[in-house]
Amino acid sequence: QVQLVESGGGLVQAGGSLRLSCAASGRTFSGYTMGWFRQAPGKEREFVAAVSWSGGRTSYADSVKGRFTISRDGAKNTVHLQMNSLKPADTAVYYCAAGYGFLIVNSNDYAYWGQGTQVTVSS
Repeated sequence: QVQLVESGGGLVQAGGSLRLSCAASGRTFSGYTMGWFRQAPGKEREFVAAVSWSGGRTSYADSVKGRFTISRDGAKNTVHLQMNSLKPADTAVYYCAAGYGFLIVNSNDYAYWGQGTQVTVSS
């Protein structure tokens, strides 16, 4: 049974930082892109960042470029999202996802999802 378990969410003031982690288990994730998506109240789920299975290539939404960094520990099937200079607009539930393919960014192409972790940024 495939499981993706997120951790690290919470409440932070604007300008602060948080580090999200996602532990994946239940299968081999070789060849899988790992991604982070987020969904704010009343809005659709949106792409945040993705990392290739090797960890060597990354992709970011324009809204987080320069502030967020995604990384992957293949040996531990773990992916992290370091979020700096957080803004109230970053407030959302953040989801970890895994999808087979190279650096995919479309949520429809991700087969596995975590339950999500809440990130709240106060002004």
